[in-house]
Amino acid sequence: MTSLPSSNTQFILVTGATGYIGGRLIPHLLQAGYRVRAMVRDPARLQGRPWLSDVDVVQGDVLVPDSLNAALSGIDAAYYLVHSMRGNEDFHQRDLRAARNLGEAAKVHGVKQVIYLGGLGDPDTDLSHHLRSRQLTGETLRACGVRVTEFRAGVIVGSGSISFEMIRYLTERLPVMICPQWVYTRIQPIGITDTLNYLVTALTTPSCVGQTIEIGGQDVITYRDMMLGYAKVRGLRRFLIPVPVLTPRLSSYWVHWTTPIPNDIARPLIEGLRNEVIVRDTHARDLFPSIQPIDYETAVRDALSRLQASDVETSWSDALISSLPDRTPAVLTTHEGMFIERRQRDVAASPATAFRVVSSLGGARGWPTFNWAWRLRGVMDRLVGGVGLRRGRRHPDELRVGDALDFWRVEAVEPGHLVRLRAEMKVPGRAWLQFKIEPSAHGTTTLAQTAFFAPKGLFGFLYWYVLYPIHGLVFSSMIRKLAQQAEHMERS
Repeated sequence: MTSLPSSNTQFILVTGATGYIGGRLIPHLLQAGYRVRAMVRDPARLQGRPWLSDVDVVQGDVLVPDSLNAALSGIDAAYYLVHSMRGNEDFHQRDLRAARNLGEAAKVHGVKQVIYLGGLGDPDTDLSHHLRSRQLTGETLRACGVRVTEFRAGVIVGSGSISFEMIRYLTERLPVMICPQWVYTRIQPIGITDTLNYLVTALTTPSCVGQTIEIGGQDVITYRDMMLGYAKVRGLRRFLIPVPVLTPRLSSYWVHWTTPIPNDIARPLIEGLRNEVIVRDTHARDLFPSIQPIDYETAVRDALSRLQASDVETSWSDALISSLPDRTPAVLTTHEGMFIERRQRDVAASPATAFRVVSSLGGARGWPTFNWAWRLRGVMDRLVGGVGLRRGRRHPDELRVGDALDFWRVEAVEPGHLVRLRAEMKVPGRAWLQFKIEPSAHGTTTLAQTAFFAPKGLFGFLYWYVLYPIHGLVFSSMIRKLAQQAEHMERS
């Protein structure tokens, strides 16, 4: 991590603060002594971040130009870390429009430097639509007349990185892999720490302004080498059998079923795997001589050490863009058309203990009752293209707003008092599961468990009534088991 005097007065804007890179960059900037402003569409999604009280949070959206004025006012430099991951047809135009909005606003407000993290790849070759879009985003920023430092990186190796998670899950779960020809594509992966060091050091390197800088780790390897290198670090034996018939579409389905990454995110990533992403211009060595990138196996060991210590700061699934289509969280009240199923129990335990039990649901521990049914529901969800249960959870005991929890998304957390989960499995409507914890007048704790369902169309109503007996059995047994676990924990 780069260190600068604490007297540094530059004011830095970070867009994409809920994303994988942005969420990790902010603490590095704070440690380096910068004043930091985080721009997010929904400030509630930053709840629980340890650095939240040290930054200025502004609500804004790069697709809404008027919202950028408050974010860019008084800013010296801005990080542009916004990029669509889903393969929907209009993502390219949305990205360019967003970059143009930010660039034009930065020019008006006199921002001295915009730092953008794009993607490696020879622009003179047949780049995938996704990689081409990332490079055109940099060109769009420059066309606005602002001074841009564009870094181009390939696979970023770090705990929670979407590329690393794909490699990790494939290698962990499949002793023998039938692989498409892209496993022999050359790449130059870079560790997350090195990536962050480049991004932070760019603020104090005037010669990098206006430059496009390619960055990578020590090793030029293939995706096959990445999987076998991961297996070596983990002490696993893995066999890869390449075949010529796996198209990007088939490969994305393969990733969908084997990893937590849904098909619509995997597809554009895999289409880019046919392109070599290696550093062709070594200018980064001259501009940043203090940064000596690590090799791939060291980066894997670093990532695994954080995963094993449950010290994952951010994950690819944190980004709102990686969940279901954006929507404003509903105000959960009783109104016509919404089904509300509430259960309540008195628990002979403190509110803190009851909250701790509720906060530990899912992930590797599973669900307190009918765990097989939750797993079956996850399999059914994957069958229809949903997220399933494979995403797990970021931390075994802690929850924060925006976390993925199996096929739920944490929508609200009030420590010691409330957890609300929003369903991201495929359902004909919108669904939530909420736990509310309050001290009672009898010296016990009241645990209230509420399921909310807003059906969509006739099928939504049929879905609720057909599954109501099953839901009733599962949810009634779950609150009973949660109460028992809290009481047992209180006594122990």
